[in-house]
Amino acid sequence: MFRPDVLYISMHNLGDTRALKDTTIFKRADTWQLRRRVPARYAPVEERKVIWLSLHTDSESVARRKAAAAWVQLEEAWEARLAGDTNDAEKRYAAALNLCGMRGFRYLPAEKIAALPEEERIRRVEAVASGKPERFEAAALLGGIANPPLTVTRALDLYWTLARDRTLGKSEDQLRRWRNPRMKAVKNFAHVIGAKPLAEITADDVLNFREWWIEKIEAEDLSPSSANKDFTHLADMVRTLNRMKRLGLPDLFRGVALKEGAKRTRPPFSTEWTRMRLIAPGALDGLNTEARCIVLGMVNTGYRPSEAAGLLPDHIRLEGPIPFISIEPVGRQLKNETSKRIIPLAGVSLEAFRECKQGFPRYRNSSATLSATVNSYFRENGLLETEDHSLYSLRHSFEDRLIATHADERIRRDLFGHAYNRERYGKGGSLERLRETILAAAL
Repeated sequence: MFRPDVLYISMHNLGDTRALKDTTIFKRADTWQLRRRVPARYAPVEERKVIWLSLHTDSESVARRKAAAAWVQLEEAWEARLAGDTNDAEKRYAAALNLCGMRGFRYLPAEKIAALPEEERIRRVEAVASGKPERFEAAALLGGIANPPLTVTRALDLYWTLARDRTLGKSEDQLRRWRNPRMKAVKNFAHVIGAKPLAEITADDVLNFREWWIEKIEAEDLSPSSANKDFTHLADMVRTLNRMKRLGLPDLFRGVALKEGAKRTRPPFSTEWTRMRLIAPGALDGLNTEARCIVLGMVNTGYRPSEAAGLLPDHIRLEGPIPFISIEPVGRQLKNETSKRIIPLAGVSLEAFRECKQGFPRYRNSSATLSATVNSYFRENGLLETEDHSLYSLRHSFEDRLIATHADERIRRDLFGHAYNRERYGKGGSLERLRETILAAAL
């Protein structure tokens, strides 16, 4: 039976809020009250079956808004309690911080709460639920949840925040490739030394990790650089936390790097191989259109695969007398300042960009997938000149062809985005000069 003093709230009334179809608000005397059954999900942390809550207003429109906000706050508190109903110290502590924030407080340990002004201490006590106190909520608001020690795994979570300036401007793909090796290093280290607090890690732990890597390198025929990358990322993480949080920890990773042999670089494809095998009619037909155009575009530009993947339509200029592409830090970071440049298009590269005028959205946030796709295709179709060749070898091939034409060193560096070894004067080669240089080496 419909009663005029009872308002049945629906999603239509409230717009995009949490589902409140079972919620009603009653007017008792001059004050509106909220009534709603507690979802079964929250039974472990809420003894009441039905919630009755005064909305402290005689206005129906205000009551509608306050009912929605009040229910959302109740659900968030229950979720935090559920998260705190665990033996995992880190999860309990995170839930305590979350619950305090929703209640309008900053989590403080009990000893710091004791030093607060009396009015603030009373406000925290009063914020604990009336009636039978909910144990976890009371512990969170009154500082009774212990902050777990800063293990190497927790240190990584903190590091992401402290090092966020290094990720500004990175694309989603770049951010993933920046984070993954650091996550791998921490995972490997924790596997060897266990969940030790950062302050308890010893020089012996680091040497044990180094020995673990030596055995792994021998067993799996890996390069020492694999281990050194882990050492570098771990050292950077610890040093960053040490500096930013004033932890006073010793620099245990100094001098632990493994000796590496001569750095292995990808060999260039020979001009003959490129002409007769890679760009021969039909050779790349099995690749998807975007991957094929990136490969052909690389032949006479020498761009990095990630630079090609990041090109936007505005960076591809085909309409003028000298078609060119512009490598810019839009939506992503470039490797360095000199990587920002323009490259005229010629030969098979020009034809490729005429086919892919809008760039390569398929690989815009996944340049690693691009390299894997192309290298796999090259391998399966006998297009690798040797086992050491890869897609990146096309960059070296283009530079070799430029050198063979006696191209000016500064122009070569400008085209490749390489740093110049002496002071730069002037703007460098004009677009016309750059085009002439490329035409002399283009296929």
